[in-house]
Amino acid sequence: MSPAARAPRARRYDPAKTRAAVTAQCAHVRGVVGALTSEQLALPTRLGDWTVRELVAHLSIAVGSAARALRLPAPAAAELTLQDWPSMTARFAAGAAESVRELAAGSDPVELLERAAEEYAATVPSEPDDRVIACRPAAMLLGDHLVTRCLELVVHTDDLADALGQEIPFDRHALATTTRLLADALAARAPGGSVEVRVPPFAVVQCVEGPRHTRGTPPNVVETDPLTWIRLATGRLAWAAAVDAATVSASGERADLGDLLPVMG
Repeated sequence: MSPAARAPRARRYDPAKTRAAVTAQCAHVRGVVGALTSEQLALPTRLGDWTVRELVAHLSIAVGSAARALRLPAPAAAELTLQDWPSMTARFAAGAAESVRELAAGSDPVELLERAAEEYAATVPSEPDDRVIACRPAAMLLGDHLVTRCLELVVHTDDLADALGQEIPFDRHALATTTRLLADALAARAPGGSVEVRVPPFAVVQCVEGPRHTRGTPPNVVETDPLTWIRLATGRLAWAAAVDAATVSASGERADLGDLLPVMG
């Protein structure tokens, strides 16, 4: 069997559910952000020197990116797949951070987020999923880009909850989409079948070069919950810390994923 034949199929995401998940998770965030005080907006976050104010401004950019892209001429073809997107985000992180600081300093972040949500609702629903859009880091299909918006919203909802010290709801489909995309990114970074990574109830992938498991109990298994996985895959949580805290179960001599994480950046 050829390597191409053994390669896993790209995961398919339900376009209607993805669009609804973006709307639902954005609504959860807006409900919290709309009630923030000036003191809360000035709180620090785990994102370097960003305060909550900068984080909300960044969320407005993430939510509004599809609407902004749809106002531009469509590129000839998509240049980036979903599996490759997480590993390429670091290429524009520094420039994005500077633009976020400028935006947050000169605008009301609550108004920015509300405006972005309104533009999304007014623009995105009428556009086809196979429309190619110009976005960072490279042109993508609109449907794929909206999957990445689920990830941005879920990851930064968790950042916001951490900064505020309060729980913020997660839309189930947005959480599932984020979990699966990051699991697939790991499988793309370390292709193979010697380790099975389980993130119940949303994702199971095989990765890491070596003997492929076919039946029975896999010799190398990593298992964790969705939020722990998301934090590991995005660099919010270190592998060793998660193992020490028993939020990750890792069995087998190949089950140490520390050198493969994070997958974003």
